[in-house]
Amino acid sequence: MSPLFDVGAQLGESLTQELVSMLAVPAVCYGKAALVGSLGAMEHGAALLHPALGKPVRAAVGGGKSLMPSNHKVGPLGGSVDLPLGHKDEAWSFDHIDTMTLGVPDAPRADEIVLCIGLSDGTRVHPRVGTGPSPT
Repeated sequence: MSPLFDVGAQLGESLTQELVSMLAVPAVCYGKAALVGSLGAMEHGAALLHPALGKPVRAAVGGGKSLMPSNHKVGPLGGSVDLPLGHKDEAWSFDHIDTMTLGVPDAPRADEIVLCIGLSDGTRVHPRVGTGPSPT
């Protein structure tokens, strides 16, 4: 699995730099997901999403006290994966907890892994479930 740690780190750095440049203001949320083709195992996705991927993402967004939410699964060609998002520094910020479903019509092939990194510069649209855990 070690080679996937290294690939994740490289992709985390290059992809996040591109994502950060697309935002008009700094990112406050992040997340990651992997969809593994049918010849792979869920652990291949977990290895790609290893904290080695998170380190360059945290550096690029200027923080990251909170764990980077993640999801990984094995799926068919044209399958989808849910990418969770959470605030980079405040895990209990309910307004920033979100999920997006992603898919690539012709992937993953049986021997491929689709890697997804998500950034957000704000809360989800019209949040209204409270700002954090109840004090009781």
